[in-house]
Amino acid sequence: MAKDPKTEKTARDTHYATLRRQMRDAKRERGEIPTPGPQKPRKSNADWTPPKLAPEQVLLYGLHTVRAALDNPERKLIKLSATQNALVRLEISSVENLGIPFETVTPQDLDKILGPEAIHQGVMLETRPLPVRRLEALKDSPLILVLDQVTDPHNVGAIMRSAVAFNAGAVITTQRHSPTESGVLAKSASGALELIPYIQVTNLSDALGELHKLGFFSVGLDSEGPAPMEKALNGDRIALVLGSEGKGLRQKTRETVSALARLDMPGAIKSLNVSNAAAIALYASRQHLAAKG
Repeated sequence: MAKDPKTEKTARDTHYATLRRQMRDAKRERGEIPTPGPQKPRKSNADWTPPKLAPEQVLLYGLHTVRAALDNPERKLIKLSATQNALVRLEISSVENLGIPFETVTPQDLDKILGPEAIHQGVMLETRPLPVRRLEALKDSPLILVLDQVTDPHNVGAIMRSAVAFNAGAVITTQRHSPTESGVLAKSASGALELIPYIQVTNLSDALGELHKLGFFSVGLDSEGPAPMEKALNGDRIALVLGSEGKGLRQKTRETVSALARLDMPGAIKSLNVSNAAAIALYASRQHLAAKG
């Protein structure tokens, strides 16, 4: 029996359309292309009340974020909620094999929980926070990042992605005036939260002192630093210290780091977003460490 060319063409077109959509989604998860705005008016967050979460409850969302959490043996999973389409895109053939409760939901169900502006892609995972990490665990790492009250979870998430890309050992930040583990942070990190320790400390100056005892040379990035970064780097273990989006490094932090350095920028713009500055500093530090052998 001859094949119907129209039916065959339709199936082929559907297949390629699915592949193109998956490629676009992957690029958006990596931040290579922007996420398009909504095609129709959506409810404002002003009409949405976030749910009250227990201290040990974390809601993760987004395909890449949830897939990374499911693959992380250190992540304690509680419940998965997903649309049928999201379940296919997560490549979960059997929800029974997950070993946790599963609920089929609609995108609107997740909007009610996560808010209308959350790009959840049809999936939400309830988990417990990751285990607390200690500074002593970093004794074998040659490169770490320290954040001095960087408050925006989107910036911290982007910094985590760069830290993983350059194989940093941890991202250290303060317990106060810094984002805690959350869905927004995890979504911005696009899976990186599962791949690098996120250590929050009570006193940043004391933490820097402990890092110095572990053999780290700390470099604080400051636009008025006395030397360009590539000349300030020293030793074979580097701790990069970056300040908040508006105020930069606090005075106590400036006094505690081993050296202050600047990123020389010959162009008309002399300052960068903290996540961009972190990526450049990580690259320069990796070049220094490679030269040290």
